[in-house]
Amino acid sequence: MPHLLLVEDDPLLRATLVRVLRGRGHAVATAATGMSGLDAAVTDRPDLVVLDLGLPDVDGAQVLRMLRAVSDVPVIVATARNEEPVMVAVLGDGADDYIVKPFGPAQLDARIKAVLRRFGTAGPEPALRVGGLLVDAAAREVTLDGASLELTPREFDLLVYLARRAGQVISRRELLAEVWQQPLGGTDKTLDVHLSWLRRKLGETAQRPRYLHTVRTVGVKLAAPDELALAGASNTAGGSDVAPAGYGDSPTPVLPGTP
Repeated sequence: MPHLLLVEDDPLLRATLVRVLRGRGHAVATAATGMSGLDAAVTDRPDLVVLDLGLPDVDGAQVLRMLRAVSDVPVIVATARNEEPVMVAVLGDGADDYIVKPFGPAQLDARIKAVLRRFGTAGPEPALRVGGLLVDAAAREVTLDGASLELTPREFDLLVYLARRAGQVISRRELLAEVWQQPLGGTDKTLDVHLSWLRRKLGETAQRPRYLHTVRTVGVKLAAPDELALAGASNTAGGSDVAPAGYGDSPTPVLPGTP
């Protein structure tokens, strides 16, 4: 399990990133100031540091320079500063990557894994199981009840993203942003088409879903059939939040969710 150090002074953002990164298989320690972050990076020897620039005591760029004088730990700068001269200077000072706020959790996780792969410290991601569905992201293989599924690259990427967040409802906008890199979302029917193709290969339809469910006004959820049945039974008295038949293939946009 990769050990990360998050140097971020915003308590809300820090708590959110810790929750998200731990949920994605990382061990995370934190520091709220530049000097405490520098001390933790040198003393605890994390596998990677995520470093904000706007810190209350010492500017993050100075922290990076001091850290580079004593350590070669990988550093990803995560900041709201998007000026090109700042990016160039920070990368020149030894940052291994630069990501501009706001960013999606999947994007940060992907950047972390990419940097760790370059340094040879990232372990292989374990296969993801959702009911009878087994998704091996490293091998890019999917089986359903033991039978191999042939997916297109984009279908596979979409299924992996949903499988990593199995049981959670993912907004349409987040899927377009993270899988298709379309941060503004819009009326693009690409997601609907790929969901329809995935349903067909999973042996289901929008009218009779098993794994892929669209939740009205929220987004899409991947869950094991038994889990969906239990959720439906628990909602019988108060009405189900599951969309009506055919809704999953409709281009009607849904409200963005919170990552």
